[in-house]
Amino acid sequence: MTAPAPTSRSRWIQEWDPEDETFWKNTGEKVARRNLYFSVFSEHIGFSIWTLWSVLVLFMGPEYGLTPADKFLLTSMVTLVGAVVRVPYTFAVAIFGGRNWTIISAGLLLVPTIAAFAVMKPGTSFDTFLWIGLLAGIGGGNFASSMTNINAFFPLRKKGWALGLNAGGGNVGVAAIQLVALAVIGANGGPRVLLGIYIPLIVVAAVCAALFMDNIENVKNDTGAAVDAAKDAHTWIMSFLYIGTFGSFIGYSFAFGQVLTNQFGRTPLQATYLTFMGPLLGSLIRPVGGWLADKYGGSKITLYNYVGMAAATAVLVAASMQKSLPLFVVAFVVLFALAGLGNGSTFKMIPGIFHTKALARGLEGEEAVTYGRRLSGASMGLIGAVGALGGVGINLAFRQSFLSYGSGTGAFVAFLAFYGLCFAVTWAVYLRRPAVRDRATAATEAKAQLSYAEV
Repeated sequence: MTAPAPTSRSRWIQEWDPEDETFWKNTGEKVARRNLYFSVFSEHIGFSIWTLWSVLVLFMGPEYGLTPADKFLLTSMVTLVGAVVRVPYTFAVAIFGGRNWTIISAGLLLVPTIAAFAVMKPGTSFDTFLWIGLLAGIGGGNFASSMTNINAFFPLRKKGWALGLNAGGGNVGVAAIQLVALAVIGANGGPRVLLGIYIPLIVVAAVCAALFMDNIENVKNDTGAAVDAAKDAHTWIMSFLYIGTFGSFIGYSFAFGQVLTNQFGRTPLQATYLTFMGPLLGSLIRPVGGWLADKYGGSKITLYNYVGMAAATAVLVAASMQKSLPLFVVAFVVLFALAGLGNGSTFKMIPGIFHTKALARGLEGEEAVTYGRRLSGASMGLIGAVGALGGVGINLAFRQSFLSYGSGTGAFVAFLAFYGLCFAVTWAVYLRRPAVRDRATAATEAKAQLSYAEV
């Protein structure tokens, strides 16, 4: 099978079957990889704009009149918008086409960037900063549409790698904007210089999507699938687990610099020297999480990953109480890396879970693949949105911790307890062996449990 080449005018692909190995080898892989790479670029810029205010607040000294609580509230609300818009962005791919929506969503990033350029100066009210900051939240939606689009391009056996690379490349946008900010601050530049750098990059991302990406004709919005996914307990279980991984990644990305400046007295330049390392490592390692999940099973990697996240958080509590900056930074960077690893392993679990459910319903072959793809695609946007809400919780927890205790220690204790709960849920739902009641029942349950352990 060979899919017709997309026309230069519309770039719509009429037939697409990545599960057909002959088609994949002859045609599909090349097209899928090309779309993946330019999707990564656009999503990368989207993440940078979403996390823009995590950097801008570091530029905002006493002359801006904002308290630490104001800044944590600002970044919390930006994170919230980024989480909420992920739901409509998931459905936009089928309505407009993956290529077309990438052009639109990239172009929309000009709105918050130009608006921030206009108001970024002392004397601007906190309410104005808050409203302009909320606009930057649309950058968080690019993740959902990009993941939904790339999920349709790749076969099940390649999804862990492809989705991990797509998401990881996008996540690097968090570290990238912090590195650019470091260069700007180091050169005694202001926040408008940073914004001026990103405005042309947004244009480049939109143009590249127009020139090099494709739409798939048979990607449709299935409202029935969305309803079925919302009714499925595994969608909400995976949303909870994704709060622990991606929610941690994006929440810490917004908060790390503020914790360093408020708790350890670092200057914006000193903080920026340190803040980029965690998001960079967490982003780069995300595809490794997907690869490990492909090889050893997503549930096992996720389980062990939560053990590591809890251990790193315990070290952070000790470092915070001892006011040890070196230990604090090392533990925080390790926690970022583990959050990135868990992002890859949890997202790999999603297609496998719904494929396993298809087999449990007695479906086989292409019918099982279609069922699994239908529900996993519908669930990804919801899971991504709920997971991002974890970033809101993290910033609000830091805000309350600083208001109550003058440090982030209280927040870290709460995060430690949450990771323990995530570990328990992963083990109980996807790895716990069923109790033996009778031979036939035990055999059936053991087979199902084994399938889930492999997701």
